[in-house]
Amino acid sequence: MKFLGYIRADGSVGIRNYTLIMANGRGAANLAALVAKLVRGTRCFVQPNENGRDGEDRKTIARTMIGLARNANVGAVLIVGNKKDGGYPEFAYDAFVGEIAKCGKPMETVFMDSCGGFQQAVGLAMRKARQLAQKASECFRREVDLGALNMAVKCGYSDATSGMSGNPVVGELFDRLVQAGGRAMFAETTEVIGAEHLVVKRFADEAEGRKFLEAVARVEEEARSTGEDIRTINPIPANIQAGLTTLEEKSLGAIAKSGTSPIRGCVKYAEIPAGRGLYYMDSWMSSTALFLGFAASGSVLNIFQVGGGWFPDDAMMPTANTGLVTPTLFMTGSPRTFAKAHQEMDFSSGTVISEREPIAHAGERLLADVLQYASGRLTKGETMNVDDNIEVYLRGPGL
Repeated sequence: MKFLGYIRADGSVGIRNYTLIMANGRGAANLAALVAKLVRGTRCFVQPNENGRDGEDRKTIARTMIGLARNANVGAVLIVGNKKDGGYPEFAYDAFVGEIAKCGKPMETVFMDSCGGFQQAVGLAMRKARQLAQKASECFRREVDLGALNMAVKCGYSDATSGMSGNPVVGELFDRLVQAGGRAMFAETTEVIGAEHLVVKRFADEAEGRKFLEAVARVEEEARSTGEDIRTINPIPANIQAGLTTLEEKSLGAIAKSGTSPIRGCVKYAEIPAGRGLYYMDSWMSSTALFLGFAASGSVLNIFQVGGGWFPDDAMMPTANTGLVTPTLFMTGSPRTFAKAHQEMDFSSGTVISEREPIAHAGERLLADVLQYASGRLTKGETMNVDDNIEVYLRGPGL
């Protein structure tokens, strides 16, 4: 099976072709945002304020930004900042810009202290951004194998259909992608609790399996340190209203989205895996933070598998592209959710329930649609110009 993708200098393959504008330091965020609004084909990342963050959080912010710039959906990169150097070491020029340059895509920088201040920097950044956007447009789609694709999945608003039809169909897709040589990723450490003994058996490497179990134990301990039992917080109210009763029940349905392939490794939030195959990312359940982390880890197409049994009639699903440079395919395994929100859903596997469609057959349908989206078809969320608040998964306190 094949799709039409953008082949980058480092061999990675994208399904979109954006110019990414980022500020190296929150102080230049206005400059980055202004230029992005005026230059077509761009995406802009406004980072969390790095000032007062501990070392681990600063590493996470830097890792996220570097990963976004290296994502294969990005054809060119413009970095703007106050100064070439002078901030925290994680954002020093060689460590930050130098790491991005390794992927070989067109890149430019603009620093205000070397061009006479903000107004002069706007003009220079505009000129460079336009040149980069035109340079990125010179890359054309080419036919590539399914194995060149990198994908990730999150499930949300879970109900009984999530474990019965929605997540198993994604698992079927992921098994086929991994068998073809592609890379797939799943996550949500809060939502494997109670099922971690099943997941860890699938790790191909014992050391990676221990990292996974340590991540699960850390989340439970962090909850206990606040005086809370995580099982009183999760399932969330929406899950309970939809009929789920325990975190263990929710987790057993959630892990079905990973399929049956061996798990190659457990990576940090926004960490790029070393190889192909199936990976687990240690992350929070928030959709905006998680999809951004997936994009920074190299996913070029994210899936949001929705239960939604608690939705009101004529529900409007969120359609913002929370992966910034990575589009989101919204799907559901609930016939009722699809009936309510079909205008916002890209795919329904609810037919597994309503028409007794085999999961394998629904997985084939999903794969066929994925190849279309990978070849350039817009998801429904991409048809809207919506700016959603983008979070980064930071665990440390502001100091």
